[in-house]
Amino acid sequence: MFNIFYAIIAVCGLAGLLFLILAARRLRQWRLLAGGVHALAGACFLLAAAAAWMLGFSVLTYERLTHEQPAAEVMLSRLGERHYRATLTYPSGRTQSFELRGDEWQVDARVLKWRGLANIAGFDTVYRLERIGGRYRDIKSERAEPRTVHVLREPARVDAWELARRYHAYVPWVDALAGSAAFLPMADGALFEVRVSQSGLIARPLNQAGRDAVAGWR
Repeated sequence: MFNIFYAIIAVCGLAGLLFLILAARRLRQWRLLAGGVHALAGACFLLAAAAAWMLGFSVLTYERLTHEQPAAEVMLSRLGERHYRATLTYPSGRTQSFELRGDEWQVDARVLKWRGLANIAGFDTVYRLERIGGRYRDIKSERAEPRTVHVLREPARVDAWELARRYHAYVPWVDALAGSAAFLPMADGALFEVRVSQSGLIARPLNQAGRDAVAGWR
């Protein structure tokens, strides 16, 4: 998919440079109108190349999704009463740790789902884990106790998901979807796996501590 962005950048950039060269020649010949038109065309192509570069860079922050696949493992360690450390391990081996407060945890993601001609052109569905948060099971604590939400990855300056959501009427070939795994209980030593599919996020316990927590929680 990213090769398409590279091709757009190359074509628009080359066209922009050619038009600017033509503009310079026309201006040297004192053909001001023709020079101005070529300069404007060159600037437009270069702006298109820059826009494609920024959009492609944003899409690069997302992971390709071709089938249900693991997105992260979440290990929970108890630090105190309703206070846990969540350590996320990604398929690449990268890890992140965050402190969560509450009784349950949840991971959110952003999904860009291509359809129609975009899908035929090779644009795969992509996703990006967005944040992790904790919550309290009872409403009173949820209102009164400290809440914790952490960003898993800072968005790019130009975010493809935000653009697709805001201008969906103009880009009907892509859907900007928000996915969330169901809230699951926090327990000391519990290990969970977060998987992502075309329909959203799924979280499952991977060890006995996680299975016991889910069984007691239900």
